[in-house]
Parts: sequence; structure tokens; C-alpha cells
Amino acid sequence: MTFLTGAPARSTGAPARRRRLPGTERPAGYWLYIVPGALGFLAVVLVPFGMNLFYSLTTWSGVGDPEFVGLDNYAQLLGDATFWTSFRNSAFFVVAIAVIPTGIGVLVAAVLFDFIAPRFGTRTSSFLRAMFYLPQILPIAVAGVLWKWMYQPEYGIINSLLGSVGLEHLRQNWLGDSDLAVYSVMNVLIWLQIGYTVVVFMAGLSRVDPALHEAAELDGAGWWQRFRMITLVQLRPEIAVVLITTSVAALKVFAPIFVLTKGGPGTSTIVPAYFSFSSFFTTTRVGYGAAVATVLAILVTIIAIALLRYQTRTTEGFDDDGR
Repeated sequence: MTFLTGAPARSTGAPARRRRLPGTERPAGYWLYIVPGALGFLAVVLVPFGMNLFYSLTTWSGVGDPEFVGLDNYAQLLGDATFWTSFRNSAFFVVAIAVIPTGIGVLVAAVLFDFIAPRFGTRTSSFLRAMFYLPQILPIAVAGVLWKWMYQPEYGIINSLLGSVGLEHLRQNWLGDSDLAVYSVMNVLIWLQIGYTVVVFMAGLSRVDPALHEAAELDGAGWWQRFRMITLVQLRPEIAVVLITTSVAALKVFAPIFVLTKGGPGTSTIVPAYFSFSSFFTTTRVGYGAAVATVLAILVTIIAIALLRYQTRTTEGFDDDGR
């Protein structure tokens, strides 16, 4: 015998709707929010880069029709001493914008956080942090005029102070000497960049558990030991972010060079961005300048991706280790 334990299911002619678990709903309309950003990226980045890539394969003075020459501009770059000098100078500016400010910024942030704030209050610490950050909010043109006046060989404040204290033999033509100009510009870039690193690292220090420092201090660790073993380790994510952003900025640096030296004297302070600019607007070799800009864009992209991958691995390792 067959026993029926319930009424047979009735077919309604329509497929049964599956019930979704809570939290698994599809974001059906979320892609619409990407459209404005995607259009902006297309208009501001992709289309100009495509046009620049096309012009880099031509010879053109900016007037008339460009003449297609293939890879001739890139072949000329390989033998152009100014091109290689510009990238050599970029290495100096990576040190000035990324390496030195990062080292100084970590140390200054630790001093403000560990010494100034506990002894003189958070207002004093915040005021000093703002003073360090002040160069970041100054327009480059203003900062450039200020430093050009300070570096002026005849009546600039630097040479005037050296003369007033009996060190006239140290007076120099800081921006006019091809051996000194790159270091003078590096000094300005360090001054401009330190405030950014201090602010980022102080924000990072605010998330560090004070119990770590207290436990280390109870175990007899001095401030320098705690700085090396706790502060630097805890700030690894912030250090990685700062190095990525400042390294990319150093490779693209243009405004300080334009304001201070215009790549001179000679080619002692020229960088790829300014070399491309001068090819566009000074020598009217648009195709050649576009080739320089294309090489720079590809190099910056490769370095940024490499640094981001390294930062991702570092952050994942930091999260997994808990250190």
C-alpha cells in the first residue's frame, strides 16, 4: 500500500522564485555610480594619452599636418644625452622628495607624539605639526619666488647671513652654479615635502596601542629602542603609502623646476617632465616631446604598480603577523 502524507504540490505554471539569503542581494544598480568616474578617466587620461602616443610617432611643429615617422623619435631618445640626464636628475629628486622626507618625517612625528604632546600638550604638538605642514599649502609659485630670493647671490638672505658671520668664503651662486643647482633644488623639495610625511605618520601613531610602549618601557627599553622595535614596525603601512605617493610625485616633478631653474644651468636640473615641456613649447618638436612624455608615463605606471604590489604584500604580512 502507498500512504500519502500530504497534498500534492500544485503547479502554478510559473517558475518558483529562489529566496536569497540576507546580505547576498546583487548590487544591480551600483555600476551606474562608476559611470561619471569612468567618463572622467576616459576624457582626462585615456584620450589624451592616446593622442600623445599618436603624436609621439610623428614629427610635427604644432602647425600643419603631422608626418608619421614610426619609432624614429624613440630611437633618437636612446642617443640623447639630455634625455638620460633628465632621468639621472630624477633619481636625485626621488631622494629629495621620497627618501629623506620619509626618514625625517618618521623621526619628527615620533618626537612630537612621544615628547612634545605629553609634556607640552596636544595644542603645542598640533601647532608644530601645522608649521611643518605649512609649505604644503603654499602655492609653488610663491614658494619658488621665496627661495629664489633667499638663494640670490648678491642680496639673498643666505649669502647675506654667511657674510655677516664672517663666512664669506661659503657664499655661492646657489642656483647659477651647475654643480650646486641640483642640491639647492633638492633642499627646496625636502622643505616642501616634510610636512606631508609628518602628518601621515602622526595619524599612524595615533592608532598604535600605548600598552606596547608601556610594556617595553617596563622591560627597560629606552626611547630609541622603542622607536626602532615598535614605532617603525607599526608604521610599516603608512611608510609604504608615503613612499609610493612621493616616489611617483618625484618622477613627475615639474613646477619647482620651472619656477626655480627652468632646467638650468645648462641641463643640470632638467627632468623628464620639463624636457617634454621644453620640446613642446620651446623647440616646437611636438612629436619628440610626446615621445618623452610617453616614456615617462609608462615608467611611472610600472613603478607605481610595482610599489603597490609590494605595499599589498607588506600590508597582508603585517595583518597576518599582527605586527
